[in-house]
Amino acid sequence: MEVISSPEEMQKKAFALKRAGKTISCVPTMGFLHQGHLSLIREARASADVLVVTIFVNPAQFGPSEDYRTYPRDPERDLRLCRQEQVDIVFAPETCDIYPDGYSTYIEENDLSRWLCGVDRPGHFRGVATVVTKLFNIVQPDVAYFGQKDYQQSRVITKMVKDLNLPVRIAVCPIVREDDGLAMSSRNKYLNPKERQESLCLYRALSRAEKLVMSGEYSAVTIREEMEAVIRQEPHSRIDYIEIRDGETLEPRDQVGEGTLIALAVFIGKTRLIDNLVIEKVPRSLSE
Repeated sequence: MEVISSPEEMQKKAFALKRAGKTISCVPTMGFLHQGHLSLIREARASADVLVVTIFVNPAQFGPSEDYRTYPRDPERDLRLCRQEQVDIVFAPETCDIYPDGYSTYIEENDLSRWLCGVDRPGHFRGVATVVTKLFNIVQPDVAYFGQKDYQQSRVITKMVKDLNLPVRIAVCPIVREDDGLAMSSRNKYLNPKERQESLCLYRALSRAEKLVMSGEYSAVTIREEMEAVIRQEPHSRIDYIEIRDGETLEPRDQVGEGTLIALAVFIGKTRLIDNLVIEKVPRSLSE
């Protein structure tokens, strides 16, 4: 496994691989790898000749009061896991390599980014779009893998790739959960034992929503109220948002149907967690 930190060296390597007729898959990460990341890596391993994992904690997607400096990092463990998963190249640049002195060029997606996490995290998706475009330009992937847990991020990136005619296929893989249902996230490390138990309210709320839909309830207002009631049972929870949206456009929906996104962001103590559910099917009577 090669570990490359220089963007110029990585790009030169990528161009050489392309000239040799090799296909490249890429899994962009911020490190502190967990089983969710590894599931993406395994999918990517099977889809191309060369697998590149990028590890870069992107300062441009963190707000001034967010956790950039304390975001969990463990580069040695990350590299060990990548070796175990037979990753070919790890691209792990320094911040100054991606954002050198005088850097002033950013990419914005102005439709999907305005909803959900974009409301209270201004500039977040600008940072995401910018760094992902830079990584694509450096790594030259044919296909890149992202997780459904960051649903809005995956939609923004897919839209950006289409709008900018970038020659990359975006693959979105299912959420990977702990045995008790908590969606895997690097930020789960922040939770103390009591908060970790309370964090299960996100999954319980989504499960409640799904059960309501399957029983024939499709009012967004009713489903949201039921989800709120589940979450408010936990003393250290604070709801950022619970939203029922069109799975493609992210626009609000009054009724749940096939392809509807149910998404939520909840603070457990000081830790902000996100999760979501896409309704694949509704009872037949609702679709007639």
